[in-house]
Amino acid sequence: MPTVTVNGVRLSYEISAAGDIPLVLVHGSWLDRRQWDAILPHFPDDFRVVTYDRRGYSESERPSGQGKVRENVADLAALLEHLELGPAWVVGNSFGGSITLRLAGQRPDLLRGITAHEPPLLSLASGDPAVASIVEADMRTDAAVAYRITSGDSAGAAEQFLEANAPGIWAGLPLETKETIINNAVAFRDEASDPEFYAFDLESIRELPRPALLTQGDQSPPHFASVSTKLAEAMPSVEVRTLAGAGHTPHLEAPERYAEAVTAFVRARCD
Repeated sequence: MPTVTVNGVRLSYEISAAGDIPLVLVHGSWLDRRQWDAILPHFPDDFRVVTYDRRGYSESERPSGQGKVRENVADLAALLEHLELGPAWVVGNSFGGSITLRLAGQRPDLLRGITAHEPPLLSLASGDPAVASIVEADMRTDAAVAYRITSGDSAGAAEQFLEANAPGIWAGLPLETKETIINNAVAFRDEASDPEFYAFDLESIRELPRPALLTQGDQSPPHFASVSTKLAEAMPSVEVRTLAGAGHTPHLEAPERYAEAVTAFVRARCD
């Protein structure tokens, strides 16, 4: 894999297509750039699709010390600049969506537009009485899992996290996937232990000069829809779309439909 050093950290990346429209995919927690493999064949040839392992994940460098959300945002900005991709379309899943939204608020000059699927910005949903109990349960799980990783039980922590979100899933995962998740546990702990993990400044996107697509799965817990509602209310140019038959990882559960949604969004704003 080619690598680039940005912000003092070596990142591994891959360019899967060499078209004229730059599309950068930002993965969520626990897995790595390979989680996008199923969706890549469904993007058109005129896209230039870039995936990368975020800091601390898989083939990228894992710095010592507490990793932070802000560092991930700075890494993405530096990667876009180094590869001369900007302005680019950026697609983020889960925590990758949080990173994408923060970049949009800080460096819209690097973007043509963004897509974010269910970012875990739970602070935005904590005041919604309809989902408050779900938000609190998720936060308790994250804290317990982070503590378990710090205690040295990454395997148990990974299983606990996945089973809390999708009961029965762990036993059916391939061994290679389990190993990847376990090896990336420390990176998740760093993210979840950052005081800014759930937070987001809505004021940063109230005048966002770029189009945004917020997607959510109809099989996902309802607090993600609450987060999307808060984000959409703050954005001047936004589309919200619910993906039928999908949950928190549509690029794995419904890759063709998810690719079609992203492609249609981009196409409508490129013509």
